[in-house]
Amino acid sequence: MATVVRTPRSTLPPIVPVLALGAFLMCTTEFLIAGLLPQMAASFAVRPSRIGLLITAFAFGMIVGAPVMALATLRLPKRATLVLALATFAAAHIIAALSGSLALLFAARVLTGVVTGAFWSAATVVATRAVDPGTRTHALGVIGSGVALATVLGVPLGSLAGEHLGWRGAFWALAAFAVVAAAVIGCFTPGEGTRDAVSVRSELRALRSVRLWLVLGSTVLVMGGCMGTFSFISPLLTERSGIPPGLVPLVFVCFGVGSLVGTNGVGRFADRRPVATLIACALAAGLVLALLIPLSANPVTAVIVITLLGAVSMAIPPFASGVSVRLAGSAPTLAAAFTVSAFNGGIATGATIGGHTLNTSLGQTGPATLGVAMIALGLIPLAALAMQCAGRTGASRRPSCAAHPAHA
Repeated sequence: MATVVRTPRSTLPPIVPVLALGAFLMCTTEFLIAGLLPQMAASFAVRPSRIGLLITAFAFGMIVGAPVMALATLRLPKRATLVLALATFAAAHIIAALSGSLALLFAARVLTGVVTGAFWSAATVVATRAVDPGTRTHALGVIGSGVALATVLGVPLGSLAGEHLGWRGAFWALAAFAVVAAAVIGCFTPGEGTRDAVSVRSELRALRSVRLWLVLGSTVLVMGGCMGTFSFISPLLTERSGIPPGLVPLVFVCFGVGSLVGTNGVGRFADRRPVATLIACALAAGLVLALLIPLSANPVTAVIVITLLGAVSMAIPPFASGVSVRLAGSAPTLAAAFTVSAFNGGIATGATIGGHTLNTSLGQTGPATLGVAMIALGLIPLAALAMQCAGRTGASRRPSCAAHPAHA
């Protein structure tokens, strides 16, 4: 097993906040496109909806790239994987900045998504190895706060960069930041010392865990319900809540503040009972979405509920990642990668189906109604996971199934 430096105190090692900055950078590029839509559409003489497909291309790259790149880089030290991912990320943005055709731009975005997936899976393993077992979820929550910040700041940063640098200048800037991030992460990532031989077979064997697939299935459904609703929050706010379009970005800020609270605050208490905490967050997310349907008719209550949605929904990814890594035992890389794919698969599914509900009699509340249904379905595999853990605990007399790596 890798030899890493662990902290006996609750203070996290420097690599954790550094990885959070890397996560912020890599997720900012996903949301940046929304702020650059008008300029990019004018540059290529196409409709903005065509440019919007670049976000789909990025998500596709992450879904497919995370497990594929996890296997491709399995025998590389995690430090090398992180640095290589950021270097390729920079190269992809340079290609995008120089692209003269949409085809090349789409290819660059897919490549960006692929290496972002590789970064996420490697960062999850590095973070969980660098801290004590009792602070793993907290560490993943801190990294997740980078995503929360990107969710809030990505679009305005894109608009600001587009005004002052042009859309190509924005891509050049991201490439430069990625080079700096690669150097910093290369310096702060702990050495792995003498490692046991890494086996592709053992990584694939970890995927035989029924409990792991229960976590992945619930992640797709619960995150799909939450983020599918978030994807169409703007028409809900403007057409149902009566909030002026100019104030909608401030509501996104409230969502981001809630996200920071959820990823950092709740994570401090989740390591002892991660499965129970994951179920509690899923239940809370379902309740918040159910409340959003009637309370979105009032602008004040709508903003309050959306802030709560940020807290409960963005707390789920670090919990799910932590449980997946534990269930994978000594072969966590591919499990972490599949969890990344589950997040993005859920977001893509929820957003795709949620868009169609806007054209039904449910109107602007359609995505939230769908979200409640998806979360209800997502609770079924979580309940099965809890029962399996309880049965395994009773048979082995362990205090907590999720606290010990095991295979189903």
